[in-house]
Amino acid sequence: MASTSTNKQPLLVDHVLHKVVDLSQSFISDITVSGTNSAALIVDSTSVDGAVIEDLYSIARKSAPYTINLYLSSANDYLRPQEGVFIGTFDSAATAGEVTHWENMPRILAPMPHVGDEGQFKALYVPKGRALWAAFEGSSIDAEAPILGAQGGWY
Repeated sequence: MASTSTNKQPLLVDHVLHKVVDLSQSFISDITVSGTNSAALIVDSTSVDGAVIEDLYSIARKSAPYTINLYLSSANDYLRPQEGVFIGTFDSAATAGEVTHWENMPRILAPMPHVGDEGQFKALYVPKGRALWAAFEGSSIDAEAPILGAQGGWY
């Protein structure tokens, strides 16, 4: 593959990534990272290559929506207030078995053909040295909390 005019290579996915996590034990009181949370580690790039997440999705297990919060951190053992940063949120579906996607992912610079009103692809980069965490907004374990999936690749 040809390099760009500045002699930089394009981002290439080395191998695929698809992680699915049951969020039933992963809760946090609100978007603020506090000492009392049980967020789930979704993607750990703290000691390996970075990852690009093309899709974050939830599968509802209850007929009520849950708010799912997402965080980046430099730690891979616990989501600490001084290391974790809130990066976004989305709601699970209100029907059991229904799938929702994080539609507000950051825009990326990858070129794409212009189709409709959307002019840029969206994805989440998890750079080397960082980890992606998630938790539903709540105050305790909930067996009917959604399942969260992340699909993308390591680069």
